[in-house]
Amino acid sequence: MNFWDQRFAEPGYKYGTEPNAFLREQAARLSAPADVLVPGDGEGRNGVWLAQQGHRVTSVDSSAVGLEKARALARREGVALVTELADLSDWSPAPASVNAVALIYTHLPSGIPAGAHRRLATGLKPGGWLLLEAFHPAQLAHGSGGPKDADMLYTPEQLDADFAGLLTPVLSWHGETILAEGPGHQGLAHVTRWVGRRNPPAIAAAH
Repeated sequence: MNFWDQRFAEPGYKYGTEPNAFLREQAARLSAPADVLVPGDGEGRNGVWLAQQGHRVTSVDSSAVGLEKARALARREGVALVTELADLSDWSPAPASVNAVALIYTHLPSGIPAGAHRRLATGLKPGGWLLLEAFHPAQLAHGSGGPKDADMLYTPEQLDADFAGLLTPVLSWHGETILAEGPGHQGLAHVTRWVGRRNPPAIAAAH
């Protein structure tokens, strides 16, 4: 059983069943019904909420236990949710297949994020949105959640570089916020927020 299977096997929902507050705010950019990909969706709180907003949602995670709880939550809320068991270190969406990607606290091991981020960005249709909230390295000073490995935490500058040439940054910020997301994320936190839009394909100049 992997780390996340063990964590999600505990009773209840580790990060609650309500959506992330930043995602709730930023999802206003999406026109329903949009095709939305939620990588690292865990127990499904964000994917289920997006489905409740009228979107067609695919939640991807490496934890079968988490995805089973996501499907249970979707059934409870009466919405459709497609789930896919996959490891984001080598998984790719179909090119230009979705209108949005929501990356909420999807922390990947050192050396993996840049490639994974670029693969996810290529899944966006032109004009599509990538919405991200994650812990910043300054989070190591706080006890409100997140990995204790600085290499797994993200700065806005790192994300600017990861998505360079694929997405145009609309928001690239870090700072403090108060988290109240189940037992797993509680209290003062230092987060990075990043929103980008997929660049349309370059139009060849007429000769």
